[in-house]
Amino acid sequence: MEIYELLKGKNIKNEQEVKVVARVRSNRPGKAVGFLVINDGTSLLDLQVVYKSNLDNFNDISQVRVSSIIEVIGKILLTPDKEQKLEIQAEDIVILDEASQDYPLQKKEHSLEFLREISHLRSRTKTFQSIFKIRSVAAYAIHRFFQEENYVYVTTPIITENDAEGAGESFIVTTLKNDEYEKDFFGKKACLTVSGQLNGEAYAQAFKKIYTFGPTFRAENSNTSKHAAEFWMIEPEIAFEDLNFNIALIEKMIKFIINEVFNKCSDELEFCDKNLEKGLINKLKHISNSNFERITYTDAIEVLKKAVDNGQNFEEKNIFFGLDLGTEHERFLCEKHFEKPTFITNYPKEIKAFYMKQNSDGKTVAATDLLVPGIGELVGGSQREDNYEKLVARCEELKIDVKGLSWYNELRNFGYYKSSGFGLGFERLIMYITGASNIRDVIPFPRTPRNLLF
Repeated sequence: MEIYELLKGKNIKNEQEVKVVARVRSNRPGKAVGFLVINDGTSLLDLQVVYKSNLDNFNDISQVRVSSIIEVIGKILLTPDKEQKLEIQAEDIVILDEASQDYPLQKKEHSLEFLREISHLRSRTKTFQSIFKIRSVAAYAIHRFFQEENYVYVTTPIITENDAEGAGESFIVTTLKNDEYEKDFFGKKACLTVSGQLNGEAYAQAFKKIYTFGPTFRAENSNTSKHAAEFWMIEPEIAFEDLNFNIALIEKMIKFIINEVFNKCSDELEFCDKNLEKGLINKLKHISNSNFERITYTDAIEVLKKAVDNGQNFEEKNIFFGLDLGTEHERFLCEKHFEKPTFITNYPKEIKAFYMKQNSDGKTVAATDLLVPGIGELVGGSQREDNYEKLVARCEELKIDVKGLSWYNELRNFGYYKSSGFGLGFERLIMYITGASNIRDVIPFPRTPRNLLF
């Protein structure tokens, strides 16, 4: 029987006989009675096993080490007045596998930095059990949300010719020792994808509503708490819809995911609230119950200018139209000015990607970023440029290879009326939901500069 079923089940009876296979978290032996704390991974909560000297292998059990795997057969003892509502009175314990003495996760507190060095073992700790259970539930919630909204799930290529963001931060895929790409596997330069958006747009024109959810890669040499070389992106694309539809969809999706985590990860959220971010649960409830704010980039610049005039101590105090807002500016807007999640819209085209719809003012594009308290930007989206000539001209202006994007640009010539979408970095969302402060702690095996340990 699984520990989750025992602790959460409604039909568990006193003196019910059970068999559990689990890992030893701690062992507190005595002369006549001992106490094992075990966990099989199905529940964040542990189960206590009481073993007595009448067991034939009592001495062996008394010496069983942390992380050993045991099989316990015994009877349930309901303990409704205690913190844990039941325990097992052992009638037989079999040591299935004995862990070695140098197991690094003994019963003491370990730093997150130390645990990052043993990513193959850290998922056995309560911290990472909590984080990765929440990650699992959130991933399923994303699929459930879009499926219930009648979106088609599209898998886009991992290997591609295109840098969708135009930033040149892509990993090269090659079988050669030089850069003679015409002799390479694909006969041309190939990269790991930085976004599935361009391919997603093609399928949105066929199915109207699609979403992608998969790994993306950035060769951005940023050794920070928010950047990773490999991460997952959620990228829906909706044909025939504008930026306003996009904004409403983002808010609806974020709230759906948070509510799903509330419903299915109460123990894990309580642990994260206690150990990773005090007030986490209240923060998430506030997000779930708030109507997100909305402000144009132009108006946001004016708010920031006034803040500087009133003594706000930004590191970057030179506020002007065209400034690529820093995290400090974003957090001020959503944390101090509005005190809620905030959409900024209509950014200057010079600081946004080539594919974004140019507004009639000639200066801005129909783009939006969602800013959330505690982190800043969480989601970026836009309405796409639907005019072929404007799109090609923008590519040429930014010195982007038009030939490599010919298939994407020509979508505009074959019946293309509006398209909108957004990108949400999954790991950044998990950081926000769990209170984890480093992206390395929300990816099972993180890939960052100079780090390829596993």
